[in-house]
Amino acid sequence: MQKSKKSWVMLLAAAMLITLLSGCGGSGNKNESGSPATGADTPTESAVSKDGFPIVQEPITLTMMAPDVGLQNWENMALFEEMEKLTNIHFEFKNAPKDSFETKKNLVFASGDYPDVFYAAGLTPAEQMNYGEQGILVPLEDLIEGYAPNVKKILEENPEIRKSITAPDGHIYALPVIEFNQPWYRNPLWYNGEFLKALNIEKLPETTEELYTYLKRVKEEDPNGNGKADEIPLSSAAPGNSLRDIRTWLLGAFGIYEEEIYVDDNDVVHYTPFEEGYKEYLVYLNRLWNEELLDRESFSQTAEQREAKARNNQLGLFSAWTAFQMMGEEPNTDDPMFSPVKSEFVDQPAIAKNKGINTGAFAISNSNPSPEASIRWVDYAYSIEGATMFNKGPEGILWQYTDKVNYMKEYLPVPDGGDREEYRPKITPNYGIPAPTINLPEIDNGLLEEVDHWVANETKTKLLDRGARIPFPVLFLTTEEQAEVTTMTSTLNTYVRQMEAKFVTGAEPLTNWDSYVDTIKKMGGDRMVEIYQAGYDRWKNS
Repeated sequence: MQKSKKSWVMLLAAAMLITLLSGCGGSGNKNESGSPATGADTPTESAVSKDGFPIVQEPITLTMMAPDVGLQNWENMALFEEMEKLTNIHFEFKNAPKDSFETKKNLVFASGDYPDVFYAAGLTPAEQMNYGEQGILVPLEDLIEGYAPNVKKILEENPEIRKSITAPDGHIYALPVIEFNQPWYRNPLWYNGEFLKALNIEKLPETTEELYTYLKRVKEEDPNGNGKADEIPLSSAAPGNSLRDIRTWLLGAFGIYEEEIYVDDNDVVHYTPFEEGYKEYLVYLNRLWNEELLDRESFSQTAEQREAKARNNQLGLFSAWTAFQMMGEEPNTDDPMFSPVKSEFVDQPAIAKNKGINTGAFAISNSNPSPEASIRWVDYAYSIEGATMFNKGPEGILWQYTDKVNYMKEYLPVPDGGDREEYRPKITPNYGIPAPTINLPEIDNGLLEEVDHWVANETKTKLLDRGARIPFPVLFLTTEEQAEVTTMTSTLNTYVRQMEAKFVTGAEPLTNWDSYVDTIKKMGGDRMVEIYQAGYDRWKNS
């Protein structure tokens, strides 16, 4: 999960609101058949307004399960209070800490006592199919047609989103996070601008050899000017999946779009861990390791430990939301974004782009007494006005409109005089979780600063204009395929990451590559390709 971002990165900050929520419990509104119960306080379908506010004339109460990042009081949150005024829908929260949300979610599904809605629950395709086919999750497509005009319009204008959220049985069981504003597949790499100036480098590296030369000069020429050999040319920090923060950008130099599954320009699916391009990536990383150009603590250090090195002006190239944030500086444009390099094995680098959607963000259970009211409630979050409120909190606290017709806004002073981004989770749940909403440029109209426009231009010129594309679409596998993949993935990923560390550090010589590939295939590597190829072909032809 990303850490809190400052207000000066608003262009992309809205799109990084992706992680988890938690909670549990049920409404108890089921009859003996398992269907939603009706009663005096349960609105009939005809009592739910199809447009405008309030959604229901008489107030109703529903239960919500969501992950809690630990900074919020959901019961008195301004967003929910404002939504209750608009809609006449009150929520009781059955949340659990984000760190334990997955466990709690599984227990809730096993208990038979469900919340009325799951919010930012991160329901996997397997969970959506499993609980949808069991009747626990309510199919949403008819509800969308009748009661969710914003979602309906999005799906009509973006048929690939509809394909990606539709299960093999033809039903939609959960709404997604839609991130049109966020092109990064992962946080970019950034060069230390001070180092570039000290080394008189005016043109960024374009090949792996030029990158190697830069890293070597960082190590040997004291670009931070302190008279010590304390510079670290390239640093990673992701214990448990080490190198993840830099892997995608360096794999691209060898024609690989993604670390696990990707599809090439000819619609052929590849499993990265036994591709020749992945081998060449390992050879390159091993070279950097042997010459101490890759941080020797990359496989063990925390993000905080790496950040301390950045703030001590030791790092030459690193992954971050922005370089100045990592280095503890005021917003500036001094540290250029990494421009993907190519190796001798490819004509141009493979550049990955964000998939644009994160599925499983909002679902309705069969306990819900009013699915129609529930889908209307969340549909507001997929409009410009609603997405703005869910992102930034209700108008009048941290911001206000200056021209509502054109969605122009200005910031207001933070109520407690502190940091705006640190205050935001007090007033909206959309903080560090995969909350159901759409991120649109209009959300930030009037709020962007010079550095935001600079970051957007760096992204455009170095990634998007150079052919960045989605490595593999969001799609469903069949129940049988998903079960098989789930079984194989855990053991394969563990083995692959262990061997990556061994190959990079030299603990395992790369002369043993063929033996490694044989092991991967025996563990199901070839079968992974077959399954994902079948899934991709169905998706493309649907």
